[in-house]
Amino acid sequence: MKVPRSVVLQIFVIAVFAIIIVRLFYLQMIDNTYKQNANNNVLRYEVQNPPRGEIFDRNGEYIVQSKEVYDLMMIPKDVKEFDTLLLCSIVGEPIEDIRIKIDKAKRHSWRQGQVILEQLPKEVKIKLDERSFPGFYTVYRTLRSYPRKIAGNLLGYIGKADQRALDRDPYYKSGDYIGKTGIELAFEDILRGDKGVKINMVDVHGVVKGSYANGMYDTLAKPGTAITCTIDAELQAFAEELFEGKVGSIVAIEPSTGEILLSHSSPSYDPDEMVGREVNKNFPRLNSDPRKPFFNRAVMSVYPPGSVFKIVNGLIGLEEGVLKPEYKYPCARGYTGGRGVACHNHTSPLNLTDAIKSSCNAYFCYVLKNVLENRKYGSVKDGFDVWEKYVRSFGFGRKLDSDFPEERNGMVPTRELYDKNYRGSWNAFTVISLSIGQGELGVSPLQMANLSATIANRGYYYIPHVVKKIHDRDSIDARFYEPHYTMVDPKHFEPMVEGMWRAVHRPEGTAQIAEVPGLDICGKTGTAQNPHGADHSTFLCFAPRDNPKIAISVYVEHGRWGGTSAAPIASLIVEKYLTGKISRPELVEYVKNMQIAYPYYDRQRTK
Repeated sequence: MKVPRSVVLQIFVIAVFAIIIVRLFYLQMIDNTYKQNANNNVLRYEVQNPPRGEIFDRNGEYIVQSKEVYDLMMIPKDVKEFDTLLLCSIVGEPIEDIRIKIDKAKRHSWRQGQVILEQLPKEVKIKLDERSFPGFYTVYRTLRSYPRKIAGNLLGYIGKADQRALDRDPYYKSGDYIGKTGIELAFEDILRGDKGVKINMVDVHGVVKGSYANGMYDTLAKPGTAITCTIDAELQAFAEELFEGKVGSIVAIEPSTGEILLSHSSPSYDPDEMVGREVNKNFPRLNSDPRKPFFNRAVMSVYPPGSVFKIVNGLIGLEEGVLKPEYKYPCARGYTGGRGVACHNHTSPLNLTDAIKSSCNAYFCYVLKNVLENRKYGSVKDGFDVWEKYVRSFGFGRKLDSDFPEERNGMVPTRELYDKNYRGSWNAFTVISLSIGQGELGVSPLQMANLSATIANRGYYYIPHVVKKIHDRDSIDARFYEPHYTMVDPKHFEPMVEGMWRAVHRPEGTAQIAEVPGLDICGKTGTAQNPHGADHSTFLCFAPRDNPKIAISVYVEHGRWGGTSAAPIASLIVEKYLTGKISRPELVEYVKNMQIAYPYYDRQRTK
C-alpha cells in the first residue's frame, strides 16, 4: 500500500525535531562543553616564556643566572571599571604614567594583550593576583642576574627584539627579548629555550575561570640550555681590577685547547646596568661615553702590533733560510733607508735571541729586507707575496672563526695596496716599518693572544673559543678541536722562545718586570704607535716555558712602553693563574696607581 506523501513529510519533520531534541538534551544535560563556553566565552592564549639558560665559568661557578619577573598585560576590551589608585600603589607607578600606558594600549589594539609594565618582581605579581583587575593579567619571564658582576662585554646583554629580528625569525613577537651582544648573541638559539602556551577560560568580566579542557591543549615552555664558559671567573675579576681606570684589553688563552681563560675590554660596564627597568637610563649614558664601554676592544679593536711582531718576522726569516740564530747585525740607526728607526740603548751587534731580548729595531729591519730581497724570488714584490702568506698562516688579516660574533679581521697589507699607494714603485725600504710591527699592519688583541699561544705550542694553534660545554650536547663545534699549523717548521720556534725567556730573565731584557721566580715566563714587549697621543703599551707572554698553561696578550692604550704598563699586568695574571696567589702586592699597587693620560677621550667628552 502506497503511503501518502503528507504522511512521509510528517514523519520526516518529526524525525528532524527528534534529532534536535536529543542533541540539545545531550549538550545541556550530558556534555558540558557548550555550557562552559557559554559561561566562559573567551579563551585567552597566554605565552609561557621559558627561563633563559644559565652560564657557568670553567670551574662551575654561576656567572649568569635568571631571576623570576612578570610583565603586567592588559586586553583593552576586557577592562572594566577598576580601582586605578590601588593598581598604581601596588605596582609603584604614578597614576598619570599608568593612564598614559593604558591609553596607548587601547590605541594600538582593542583585542590583543598589551604590555603595561615590565619586569615586576614576584611579590608585586602576588599582590595583583589577590585583587580583581578585570582585563589585566601577568606573564612570567626571566631577567639576567650576575653574581660576580664581571665580563660585561664578554657576556653581552639582552634587550627587546627589534623589527629586524621579528621579520627574520617567527619565534620572536613584539616585546620579546633577544641576545644583543657577546655570548648572549652568539648562543641565542641555545640560551633562549622554547616557548609554551597556556589556554585559560575567561568570563565576560575578564576573570580567569581555569584552564581550558583541564590543560589538555597547553604546551610547556622548554627552558634554555645552560652553557659552561671557558672563562675563569676569579681570574677575570682580577684582570678587571688591574685594568680599572685604564683603556685597553687583555686576553688569556690555554694553548693546549684554545680555551679563552679571560677576555676583558676596558672600560666595560656592570652587566646589572643592562638589566631591569633602569636600562632606558643606563644605555644612553654608557653609549655616549667617549671611552666606549660597549666596544669590545679584545676582538674589535685593530692596533699596530708593535715590536711583538718581530717574532713573526724572525720566524719567517728562519724558515726562508735568510736568517740563522747566530747571525749578528749592528744597531745602526741610519740603516733603514734614511727613515731613522730608533732603538733602545743596548749592546751591539746582537744575535737573534739577544735581539728579541733587547727588542732591537734595526736587527729586524735587516731580517725583513733579506726576506723580501731573497734571490730565489723574482722581485721584492714576489718576496712580499711570500711574506704575506706566512703572516696570514699565523691567523692575521682574517677572522680566527672564534665564537665571538663581533670579531674583526685586522689588516695585513698586500702587494696591490702598495702598488696603488706608490703607483707601482716601491721596494723593501718602502715597507720597512712592517719589520717592527708598524705601517699598515693591524691586529686585534685576540689575534695577538693567539700568536702567543702559537709560539707556546711551537707552531700551531687551536681556534680561540669561549664556550667549553653546551649542557645538552656531547661536544662543542668540531672546528675548535682541530690544530691549525703555521708555515714555519717547529724547530725554528726554539730560538724565539729562548729570546722571549731572556727578555724576562736576563740583564738588558725589556720585560724583567714580568719575572716571577719559578714560573719561567717567556715574553715580548712592544710599543705601538698611536696618532692620538702617547704610544700604546703591549706585551705578550706564555708560561711556563715547557708545557705552557697560559698565553696572554695585553694592550694598554697610551701606556707608552710595553715593559712599564702591559708587562706587569700580564705577569700578575700569570702568577694568579698558575699559583692561585700573588707574591708581589707592591706590583699590584703599582699597576692600580698608574697615571695614564687619555687626552683624546677627554677631548671627545668635552665636545
